[in-house]
Amino acid sequence: MLSEARMRASEGILGRLAAHPLFSCTLRPMFLATAGFASIGLALWSAFLAFGFVVPAVPGGPIAWHAHEMVFGFGLAAVAGFVATSVPEFTGTPAFGPRVAIAIAAGWLAARAAFWASGLLGPWPAAVLETAFAASLPALVGSRLMADPERRHTGFFWGLLAIAAIAAGYHLDVLRGVDPLRWAYAGIGAMMVLIVVAMSRVSMRIVNDALDERRALSDPDAPEYRARPPRRNFAIFAIALHTTVEFVAPQSPVAAWTALAAAAAVLNLLNDWHVGRALLTRLTSMLYAVYWLMALGYAAIGTALMTGAFGTSAGRHLLAAGAMGLSIYAVLSIAGRIHGGHPLDRRAWVPTGAALVVVAALARAGAGLPGLPAGALLQVAGVAWVAAFGLYFTQMAPVLARARTDGGSGCEEWIAPASPNPGPTSGG
Repeated sequence: MLSEARMRASEGILGRLAAHPLFSCTLRPMFLATAGFASIGLALWSAFLAFGFVVPAVPGGPIAWHAHEMVFGFGLAAVAGFVATSVPEFTGTPAFGPRVAIAIAAGWLAARAAFWASGLLGPWPAAVLETAFAASLPALVGSRLMADPERRHTGFFWGLLAIAAIAAGYHLDVLRGVDPLRWAYAGIGAMMVLIVVAMSRVSMRIVNDALDERRALSDPDAPEYRARPPRRNFAIFAIALHTTVEFVAPQSPVAAWTALAAAAAVLNLLNDWHVGRALLTRLTSMLYAVYWLMALGYAAIGTALMTGAFGTSAGRHLLAAGAMGLSIYAVLSIAGRIHGGHPLDRRAWVPTGAALVVVAALARAGAGLPGLPAGALLQVAGVAWVAAFGLYFTQMAPVLARARTDGGSGCEEWIAPASPNPGPTSGG
C-alpha cells in the first residue's frame, strides 16, 4: 500500500510538471539551463582565477572542471534542447512531449550534480550519469534521422554519437587515473562539427529571410543563399581530421597542418555567405561571425603548434568561447523565440549580448598570447560572458516559463496573427 501511495504521489508530481509551460517543449528548460549555467559556471571560474575562490573538486583539478563543464555542461545542454526540438521538425515526425523534456532536463541536472560532487562521491556516479545522458540523445533521435530515405540530417546522429563516445572516454580516463583533458579538447572538435551541421539549417532560414526583405525593400535582384554540401562536408572532414590527429599526436607537425587546413576549409565555407548587404543584418552577421571565430581558432592553434611562439589556449578559446559560445547564443535567441511562440526579438539586447560574447572570446584568447595583460583580459572575458548570458536569461526566462499566447502548442513555430484587413491577393 505504501509503495502504491508513493507511486501515485510521484505520478502526481510528474503530471503537474508536465502541465507546466516550461516543459511543453524541450528547448524551454534546456535553453534556460544553458544560459543560467553559462553565467554561473563562468562567474565561479572568474572568481577562482581572480580571488582563489574554491571550485568543485573533481578528478583532474580546476582546469579539468572548467573545460569539462564548457563542453558537457554548457555545450551539451544547448545541443540537447536544439536536437530534441529540431529533429522532429526536420524529419516531419511528432514532437517530443513534456515527459521527454522533463527526462532530459533531469538527466542533465543529475549529471551536473554527480560531476560537481565527484570529489566526495567518487568518479563512478558522474561516469554513469553523464555517459547515460550523452548516449540518450542519439538514442532519442537516431531512429527518426536514419528513417529518412534521403538521409538528409544524419550528420546530427553521427555528431551526437561522437559526443557520447567522447563523454565515455573522458570518464574512462578518470576511472583509470589518467588526465582526461584530451577528451575535453576532442569534445570541442565534435561541437565544431555539430555547429557546422546545425548552422547550415539555421542559416538557410535566417539568411534567406534577410534576402527576401532586401528584395521587397530595394533590391529585387538579390541572390538566393544556399548552404552548399561540398563546402560544408569538406569543412566537417577537415575539422574531424584535425580533432583525430590532435587526439593521437597533440604536438606533432601533422596536428599543426591539419589545424591550418581546418581554418582554410571554414574560410572556404564562408564563400557561400557573400550575398551583399543582407549579410549586414544583425542575425545574419551574428551567424557569419561564428565561422570567422572558428577559422581564427584553428588558425591560432595551427600557428601555435607550428611556431611554438605561444600555446594553443588562445585558439582553443576562440573555438570554445567564440564559435561555440556565439553559435549557442544565436540559436538560443532565434529558436528560443520562434519555438517559444513569439516572433524574433528586434530589441537591442540581442546584438548587445552577441557583441559581449565576441568580446569575451577575443579577450580570453588575448590572455593566452605573450606580452598582453593576461589577468585583466581574463576578468574582462569573464564579466562580458556572464553579462551576455545573464542578459539572455533575464530577457527570456519570462518568455520560456509562460504559456504561449499565439494559439500554438508545444514546439510549434510562432503563429503570426492574421491581418485584420487583408488586402487583395495577387494572382499567380
